[in-house]
Amino acid sequence: MTTQELLKKAKAAKTALSNYTVADIDRALTAMADALVADCDAILTENAADIEASKGVISDVMIDRLSLSPERIEGMAQGIRDVVKLPSPVGKVLNRVERPGGLVIEKTSVALGVVAIIYESRPNVTSDAAALALKSGNVCVLRCGKEAHRSAAAIVKALQKGLTSAGLPEDFVLLVEDTTRQSANELMTADGYVDLLIPRGGPGLINACVKNAIVPCIQTGTGICHIYVDSSADPDMALNIIENAKTSRPSVCNAEEVLVVARDIAPSFLPRLKERLVDDRSENPVELRLDPEAQKIIDGTPAGENDFDTEFLDYILAVKIVADVDEAIAHINRHSTGHSEAIVTSDTTSAEKFTRGIDSSSVYVNASTRFTDGGEFGLGCEMGISTQKLHARGPMGLEELNTYKYIIRGNGNIR
Repeated sequence: MTTQELLKKAKAAKTALSNYTVADIDRALTAMADALVADCDAILTENAADIEASKGVISDVMIDRLSLSPERIEGMAQGIRDVVKLPSPVGKVLNRVERPGGLVIEKTSVALGVVAIIYESRPNVTSDAAALALKSGNVCVLRCGKEAHRSAAAIVKALQKGLTSAGLPEDFVLLVEDTTRQSANELMTADGYVDLLIPRGGPGLINACVKNAIVPCIQTGTGICHIYVDSSADPDMALNIIENAKTSRPSVCNAEEVLVVARDIAPSFLPRLKERLVDDRSENPVELRLDPEAQKIIDGTPAGENDFDTEFLDYILAVKIVADVDEAIAHINRHSTGHSEAIVTSDTTSAEKFTRGIDSSSVYVNASTRFTDGGEFGLGCEMGISTQKLHARGPMGLEELNTYKYIIRGNGNIR
């Protein structure tokens, strides 16, 4: 099926979807979760083929991002079940006004229509996006990268089995067959067919969509995430948070990429950091890329010109020493992509100054940036992390996949 043929099917399907009740949708989502688990072996077989084809082409940490396991597939299914438990935003009255002449005006939440997602090497995005789109009343068009296409196709096949077993059309979840740039361009320019385009991937993909799309597009994902260790920080807490944020899964967008340290504690803190992230790690030690001041305290790689503006997605951490929280805020706002930043501190004044001053979608006090995630935020799962400010910001759940319209009821009113 060509991409244009698929888009026509999606456009036709969005009208049909509006005829189904919340109960119908929830029943279908439950069946989709069950089908994922039932098709686990088939999905893993296709995923193994994707991984084999990607060896030597993408890094080991990106292979981890691509990899599925029975536990990860069960997690994907649980994400769908969590979405079932959430209230549907469709039809929610956001505001109601009664005018003197008798008109009743209701600002009402409605589905966008057709939501298209272009993503790269994370197969779990397939089920997350499908579940959120369907629960929010939208038809889902998925276009994954070639490195994950076998996996995504197997996942979509299972999801469509669930849909049809619940009596709903399989066209509510569609996968683009073409993985060339042509299909991405067709989605970016599908005016009249795509109501919202969401890119999930590296800076190249996101920038291409933002610059070239003539359909509405949300900027997502790229995460140059910072942690600032204040002079009043508990050093043990700071080390635990940094280790989690950097090493628990370095290939994801909410992983820490830059550490900023207050000058007062740097001489005592940085040697402990090196011990924890480098010396004590027999597997995957972190490469520390140090600014000139940090180089005088510990050994590491001198930070290059672009290291404070790079999403490494690897076991690499840039380190910057600053005078205080004000300089930390200035540095972070200058280099951040607007994703997630954290402060570790015991000083409430510093914490308040940081949360007010940082211009990012998610700002943490004494917690890891790894929590920027739809599931962790209680959204069931997520469509992506929006780093823009219009319509949606931060983890995108059900409400961000709706718009609104005004419904006005009268009794023969004329103006």
